Amino acid sequence: MSADYKRTQEALNKFAKYVIQQSRSNLSKQKKSVTGDLYKSMSYNLQVNPNSFSLEFFMADYAMFVDQGVKGKLSTYSQSRNSPFSFRGKKPPMQPLADWAKSRNIRLRDEKGRYKKGNYRTIGFILQKSIYEKGIKASMFFTKPFEKAFDNLPQEIVEAFGLDIEDLLEFTT
Repeated sequence: MSADYKRTQEALNKFAKYVIQQSRSNLSKQKKSVTGDLYKSMSYNLQVNPNSFSLEFFMADYAMFVDQGVKGKLSTYSQSRNSPFSFRGKKPPMQPLADWAKSRNIRLRDEKGRYKKGNYRTIGFILQKSIYEKGIKASMFFTKPFEKAFDNLPQEIVEAFGLDIEDLLEFTT
Protein backbone atom coordinates (compact mmCIF):
# COMPACT_ATOMS: atom_id res chain seq x y z
CA MET A 1 0.00 0.00 0.00
CA SER A 2 1.55 3.29 -1.08
CA ALA A 3 1.78 6.30 1.21
CA ASP A 4 -0.54 8.36 -1.03
CA TYR A 5 -3.09 5.56 -0.99
CA LYS A 6 -2.95 5.42 2.81
CA ARG A 7 -3.21 9.22 3.17
CA THR A 8 -6.18 9.26 0.81
CA GLN A 9 -7.90 6.55 2.83
CA GLU A 10 -7.23 8.37 6.11
CA ALA A 11 -8.50 11.69 4.71
CA LEU A 12 -11.67 10.11 3.31
CA ASN A 13 -12.34 8.18 6.54
CA LYS A 14 -11.98 11.42 8.49
CA PHE A 15 -14.29 13.14 5.99
CA ALA A 16 -16.99 10.45 6.27
CA LYS A 17 -16.82 10.24 10.08
CA TYR A 18 -17.13 14.03 10.34
CA VAL A 19 -20.14 14.10 7.99
CA ILE A 20 -21.92 11.34 9.97
CA GLN A 21 -21.12 12.92 13.35
CA GLN A 22 -22.24 16.41 12.31
CA SER A 23 -25.36 15.07 10.58
CA ARG A 24 -26.35 13.22 13.75
CA SER A 25 -25.66 16.32 15.80
CA ASN A 26 -27.89 18.37 13.47
CA LEU A 27 -30.70 15.83 13.78
CA SER A 28 -30.55 16.10 17.55
CA LYS A 29 -30.30 19.91 17.63
CA GLN A 30 -33.21 20.27 15.20
CA LYS A 31 -35.27 17.72 17.16
CA LYS A 32 -35.62 15.54 14.05
CA SER A 33 -34.76 12.35 15.91
CA VAL A 34 -37.90 11.31 17.78
CA THR A 35 -37.47 7.54 17.44
CA GLY A 36 -33.75 7.64 16.68
CA ASP A 37 -34.23 5.47 13.58
CA LEU A 38 -32.72 7.97 11.16
CA TYR A 39 -29.89 8.78 13.58
CA LYS A 40 -28.99 5.10 14.00
CA SER A 41 -29.35 4.29 10.31
CA MET A 42 -26.46 6.54 9.25
CA SER A 43 -23.26 4.81 8.15
CA TYR A 44 -20.74 4.77 5.31
CA ASN A 45 -18.65 2.39 3.24
CA LEU A 46 -15.25 3.42 1.88
CA GLN A 47 -13.13 1.57 -0.64
CA VAL A 48 -9.87 3.14 -1.78
CA ASN A 49 -7.80 1.76 -4.65
CA PRO A 50 -4.66 3.18 -6.28
CA ASN A 51 -6.61 4.89 -9.09
CA SER A 52 -10.10 5.27 -7.66
CA PHE A 53 -12.23 5.37 -4.56
CA SER A 54 -15.81 4.65 -3.63
CA LEU A 55 -17.48 6.34 -0.68
CA GLU A 56 -21.13 5.60 0.00
CA PHE A 57 -23.32 7.04 2.73
CA PHE A 58 -26.26 4.98 3.95
CA MET A 59 -29.32 6.13 5.87
CA ALA A 60 -33.04 5.47 6.17
CA ASP A 61 -35.10 5.75 2.96
CA TYR A 62 -36.78 8.97 4.06
CA ALA A 63 -33.54 10.78 4.95
CA MET A 64 -33.37 12.83 1.77
CA PHE A 65 -36.92 14.12 2.33
CA VAL A 66 -35.86 15.34 5.79
CA ASP A 67 -32.65 16.84 4.40
CA GLN A 68 -33.93 18.44 1.17
CA GLY A 69 -37.55 19.02 2.22
CA VAL A 70 -40.62 18.47 0.06
CA LYS A 71 -42.59 21.06 -1.87
CA GLY A 72 -46.26 21.26 -0.89
CA LYS A 73 -49.24 21.13 -3.22
CA LEU A 74 -50.42 24.67 -2.39
CA SER A 75 -47.30 26.35 -0.98
CA THR A 76 -43.66 25.67 -0.23
CA TYR A 77 -41.30 26.67 2.57
CA SER A 78 -38.51 28.92 1.32
CA GLN A 79 -35.93 26.40 2.59
CA SER A 80 -37.50 23.71 0.36
CA ARG A 81 -37.71 25.84 -2.76
CA ASN A 82 -34.89 23.93 -4.51
CA SER A 83 -35.99 20.47 -3.40
CA PRO A 84 -36.32 17.85 -6.12
CA PHE A 85 -39.24 16.33 -4.17
CA SER A 86 -42.89 17.44 -4.23
CA PHE A 87 -46.34 16.14 -3.40
CA ARG A 88 -48.22 15.57 -6.63
CA GLY A 89 -51.33 13.49 -6.06
CA LYS A 90 -50.28 11.21 -3.24
CA LYS A 91 -50.47 12.36 0.38
CA PRO A 92 -47.94 11.30 3.01
CA PRO A 93 -48.94 8.19 4.99
CA MET A 94 -51.24 8.99 7.91
CA GLN A 95 -50.33 6.24 10.41
CA PRO A 96 -46.67 7.25 10.93
CA LEU A 97 -47.90 10.81 11.59
CA ALA A 98 -50.39 9.53 14.16
CA ASP A 99 -47.62 7.47 15.78
CA TRP A 100 -45.36 10.54 15.78
CA ALA A 101 -48.08 12.61 17.51
CA LYS A 102 -48.51 9.86 20.09
CA SER A 103 -44.75 9.68 20.77
CA ARG A 104 -44.73 13.45 21.28
CA ASN A 105 -47.94 13.32 23.37
CA ILE A 106 -49.70 15.81 21.07
CA ARG A 107 -53.42 15.82 21.80
CA LEU A 108 -56.54 17.73 20.87
CA ARG A 109 -58.69 19.57 23.41
CA ASP A 110 -62.46 19.77 23.76
CA GLU A 111 -64.54 22.97 24.01
CA LYS A 112 -63.70 23.29 27.73
CA GLY A 113 -59.97 22.99 27.12
CA ARG A 114 -59.67 19.42 28.42
CA TYR A 115 -57.56 16.88 26.57
CA LYS A 116 -59.52 14.39 24.49
CA LYS A 117 -58.60 10.73 24.78
CA GLY A 118 -57.34 8.49 21.99
CA ASN A 119 -57.58 10.87 19.05
CA TYR A 120 -54.14 10.35 17.52
CA ARG A 121 -55.69 9.10 14.28
CA THR A 122 -57.50 12.45 13.92
CA ILE A 123 -54.23 14.28 14.54
CA GLY A 124 -52.62 12.05 11.91
CA PHE A 125 -55.22 13.16 9.34
CA ILE A 126 -54.75 16.83 10.28
CA LEU A 127 -50.96 16.54 9.95
CA GLN A 128 -51.31 14.62 6.68
CA LYS A 129 -53.40 17.39 5.13
CA SER A 130 -51.09 20.14 6.40
CA ILE A 131 -47.93 18.43 5.14
CA TYR A 132 -49.55 17.68 1.78
CA GLU A 133 -50.53 21.33 1.30
CA LYS A 134 -47.46 23.08 2.80
CA GLY A 135 -44.72 20.49 2.26
CA ILE A 136 -41.82 19.67 4.54
CA LYS A 137 -39.22 22.26 5.49
CA ALA A 138 -35.67 21.34 4.44
CA SER A 139 -33.35 20.73 7.40
CA MET A 140 -30.09 20.29 5.44
CA PHE A 141 -28.93 18.07 8.32
CA PHE A 142 -26.71 16.09 5.91
CA THR A 143 -26.02 18.53 3.06
CA LYS A 144 -24.41 21.27 5.18
CA PRO A 145 -21.88 19.01 6.98
CA PHE A 146 -21.11 17.26 3.68
CA GLU A 147 -20.37 20.54 1.89
CA LYS A 148 -18.31 21.87 4.82
CA ALA A 149 -16.26 18.67 5.04
CA PHE A 150 -15.80 18.61 1.27
CA ASP A 151 -14.36 22.13 1.37
CA ASN A 152 -11.84 20.91 3.97
CA LEU A 153 -10.65 17.85 2.02
CA PRO A 154 -6.93 18.02 1.27
CA GLN A 155 -6.52 19.78 -2.09
CA GLU A 156 -4.36 17.00 -3.54
CA ILE A 157 -7.25 14.51 -3.15
CA VAL A 158 -9.70 16.88 -4.83
CA GLU A 159 -7.29 17.49 -7.70
CA ALA A 160 -6.15 13.87 -8.06
CA PHE A 161 -9.68 12.62 -8.51
CA GLY A 162 -11.09 15.71 -10.24
CA LEU A 163 -13.88 16.01 -7.68
CA ASP A 164 -16.71 18.46 -8.16
CA ILE A 165 -19.18 18.88 -5.30
CA GLU A 166 -22.23 19.45 -7.52
CA ASP A 167 -21.58 16.27 -9.51
CA LEU A 168 -20.86 14.32 -6.33
CA LEU A 169 -24.02 15.50 -4.55
CA GLU A 170 -26.15 14.91 -7.65
CA PHE A 171 -24.72 11.41 -8.01
CA THR A 172 -25.27 10.51 -4.34
CA THR A 173 -28.88 11.70 -4.28
